[in-house]
Formats: sequence, structure tokens, C-alpha cells
Amino acid sequence: MALTKKDLIQHLEDIAVYLELKGENQFRISAYRKAAQNIETDIRSLKEINDFKTIKDIGDGTNEIIKEFINKGKSEVLESLKNEVPEGLIPLLKLPGIGGKRLATLYKELDVVDLESLEYVCQTGAVEKVKGFGKKTTENILKAISKLNTQPERLPISLMLPLAEKIHDNIKKIAEVKKSSIAGSIRRMEETIKDIDFIIATDHPKLVTEKLLLLDNIHEIIASGETKTSVTIKEDNYLINIDFRLIKPEEYPTTLHHFTGSKEHNIAMRQRAKERGEKINEYGVEIESSGKLIQFQTEEEFFQHFNLEFIPPEVRGDGNEVSQFESATHLIEKEMIKGDLHMHTTWSDGAESIEDMVQAARKLGYDYLAITDHSKFLRVANGLTEKRLREQAKEIERLNKKYSDILILSGVEMDILPNGELDFDSEFLKEMDIVIAAIHSSFSQSEAEIMHRLEAACKNPYVDIIAHPTGRLIGQREPYAVNMEQLIQLAKETNTVLEINAHPQRFDLSAKWANEAQKQGVNIAINTDAHQTNTLSYMNYGVSVGKKAWLKPETIINTWDKSDLLAFINRNK
Repeated sequence: MALTKKDLIQHLEDIAVYLELKGENQFRISAYRKAAQNIETDIRSLKEINDFKTIKDIGDGTNEIIKEFINKGKSEVLESLKNEVPEGLIPLLKLPGIGGKRLATLYKELDVVDLESLEYVCQTGAVEKVKGFGKKTTENILKAISKLNTQPERLPISLMLPLAEKIHDNIKKIAEVKKSSIAGSIRRMEETIKDIDFIIATDHPKLVTEKLLLLDNIHEIIASGETKTSVTIKEDNYLINIDFRLIKPEEYPTTLHHFTGSKEHNIAMRQRAKERGEKINEYGVEIESSGKLIQFQTEEEFFQHFNLEFIPPEVRGDGNEVSQFESATHLIEKEMIKGDLHMHTTWSDGAESIEDMVQAARKLGYDYLAITDHSKFLRVANGLTEKRLREQAKEIERLNKKYSDILILSGVEMDILPNGELDFDSEFLKEMDIVIAAIHSSFSQSEAEIMHRLEAACKNPYVDIIAHPTGRLIGQREPYAVNMEQLIQLAKETNTVLEINAHPQRFDLSAKWANEAQKQGVNIAINTDAHQTNTLSYMNYGVSVGKKAWLKPETIINTWDKSDLLAFINRNK
């Protein structure tokens, strides 16, 4: 794989880190960091930079290291440093409050070489005797070690998103807040999240800060000021960092854009600005020739300034998306969804009745919905037999007569059995309006066994949708051994729909595979798998995953008109 500018920047940063741990001269350390920073802000790609010495802070020595790295993929300087510095020190840099300089001191004076030796010298009281540390610092290091041992660096979005939304609801109740938004990787709908960022526009930052510090479950106040307040909140036995950035209302759109990221997206936007003689910063867009600062009312205006359509946060990725928004890109929007085709009721393991789900769907303005309770194999979920499904169909028929403004489909989420058979035979499946097939058991089977099961479902003429196709739970359960390329090909050949399950624990299909499915001409359903009415709102998340996958509305069957949907589900009947 070809090296990128990112690889080079990381290489120079690594050299700086190792030099710092070794206790080298600060000017030498700073030189590498400045070089990395200036390469990063240079708008050119690696292959476009012919002479690195034309970049500020890069002299002959650094230039030689860069040339060696580009030619060989490594440099003697870094390889030598790796041999001189204990390998176990590097992970310790992840501990909050311990930078390279402090860690170098502990390495030199107390022979700290890894997590175990650091914990030992903290517990024996040796660290607090070292100049510049003390008892409080020692306690904080031990706390950080304990946290590192029990908590992953990134947490699943299913934990972080509800917490962020709960905090945001409280922020919006603060009278002095004019505008606010979740930012960072949550706004981009990444599957795992490191910390939670909020951008808050206010004319009264001091008062807002005071009120933010009254939020529930604050474990520790890290920093408190009129421009930034940072706390840790305890949630589900995890300590989660929360950053609140307080800015003037006129700075809000560009600050929100900046702290939404991604880093690569921001670099691409800065390059676009530079081509126009402008510079983007957190506060606005500066015209370089005059120093005039342009500010905006909305992010839409910000993008329009650069002759771009609004770029949804979900697709702000590697930077290549910027040029694609020079003209309109018709991606899926929540308003385009006309129904939800996967939900559960009290007939199986749902919390509410069919009518409750119907009424909730009507409030959402849907044209149709499908009731898809579990099938008989899934006894733990009170799965329905053929007899009970026929009884349910009668209830659905009654409700269809009662509610003329919405079509209620009689469906089932049918298990694909471990031996590759389906929970119902084809004659019965033909009776159902819509059939979703899913794997809920024997996740440890081989790829061949898993694919045999999925192939059986796809090739059945009355199976319409494969639900949550990989079976993963983000941060909790790995996917079973599914060959996604093969499944997408099967879906294409059999005209079977693949589902994006909008439950934040699943997001299954992932955006990556949903995008690939669309490229191959496979249709997608975005469904909530709701087990109660309030989780029908998960559709918003599913649409975000669809956007992240660059899905067009026509790819998604639950954007189709009722007549088109009916034609599809009746295609083999």
C-alpha cells in the first residue's frame, strides 16, 4: 500500500515521542513536531511535494529522514530510538495527565518501563517524592491506571449517543444558550466514540458554565472556563470525557464545522479556501489579502460560500467527499421514509400491541408498516407458530379496516435454523405479506455453515429481506463468519433485500457494506427492529447510517410508494 502524507506525519510524531521519552533536547523534539504540523497544513499531497525543504521548519536532517521514509517505509533514526526506549512506555502515553516529559522523568529516576512498574512505584509512594509530582498526581495516575484496566479507549455508539442526547436536552433548557449541537465523531455517526463534544453559542459564557457544572453524574471537573469546560461523567461504570466549547453566536457555524471534523474533511476544506485566497478558522473565514473575517448564520451558508451543497456530517470522511458536493447529491433523508418494515409487538417479545405500533406509525406520517414478530424457533422470544401467525393476520386485517390511512402488512421475522432449513415451509411463507429472515443462533459456526444458511434464505422465493445480516453487536459481539461479498452477490442474484438495522447496538449492515450493496444493485431496507413505540425513532439513526453509506432514496425500499412496495413483495406470488 502506498505511503500517504498521514503516514509521514505519524512517523515524524513518533520520532518526537521517542526523543521525549529518551529525555533529549526540547528544541530537537519540537523541530520534528513543527515539521509534522507544517506538512499537515500544506495543501499538497505527498506525491505533489517535490522539495520538503521548501516547507517551514524542515532542514537538511529532517529532509533526509523524510526521503528515507518515503523510499524505504522506515528510517534508521526511529528504528534506533525504538531499540533505546523500552517498548512498554509507549502505551503509558495514553494515560491522562502523563505526557512524554513526565514519563521520561519516571523512566530515568524510578526505572518505570511499563504499566506494572508504574503502578508499583505509585503504590509504594515513590512517585510523590519525585520533584514535580506529589501525592495528588500519584493518586490521579493510579486512578487512570484503574480506568485503563477496566475501560476500552473507545466506547460503542449505543452507549455514547443516548448519553450525548440526554446531556444535550439539558443544555437546550439553559435559557442563556442560543444554539447548541453535539459535535465530533458522534455527529459523524462513527460506530465507536472516544469522548463527547458540544458546541454552545451564548452571550453569557460564565453563567452557562455555572449551569453546566450542575449536570447530573459529574464525576470530576477537569477544567472550567468561559471558552471550554471539561468534565468526566460516570455512565454504566464507565468514565466518559465531556467537552463543552462556549463561543459567540456569530462563530457558531464555523466552530461547529471545525469540531465536527473529520480531520481529513477539514484539511480538504482548508485547501479549497486557500485556492480562493482565504483561510478557515474556528471563528469564520478570513480573506488573506484584507484580513476581513466573514461569518455565517448557518453551516449551509458556510458551504455555499465555497460553492458547495451542504455536506452532511455523516459523510465528512477522507476529504474526497468535498468535490462531490459541488452539485446536488440526492442522499436519503428522513422525510423520504414512508414506512418501517421490521418491528415486534406483545405477540412475541415486543412491549406494545399491534395497534399501539400502528398508531405510533400513523403519528410519524407513514404510509405503511410491517408487523414482524419472531417465529417459533425463537422460544426465548415467544416466537409465533403458523397457527398464531394466522390469528395475528386476522387481527391485522381488522386493523386495516379500522385505519384507512395506513397499510399494515402481516409479516414475520423468521429464523434461519442452524442446519440451514427455514422455520416455515414455502407454502406457509406464501401466505405472509412480507417475510424477513434472520440468524439468531449458532453464531460460532464456520463461514461455510453460515453462508449455507443465508443462501437457503435468499433462494427461497418468499423471503423478502435478510435482517441484521452480520449479527454483530457493536463493542459487545463480533459478527458471525459471514462472507459479505458472497452475501451481496446472492442478494443481487435472488433480488433479496438487505437490512440496515437502525438499532444503535447493531447498525447492521454497516455503512461500508450498505454502500457496496448499492454499488452492486442490491436494494436496502432501513428498519428499526422496534420492540416498543419509542424505538421507532431509531429510524433517524438508520437514515444517518444510510447517509454515511451514500445511499440514494431509490435504493431503499421503504422510500417507495405503496404500490411499488406491494409489487415487490408480491413478485413471486
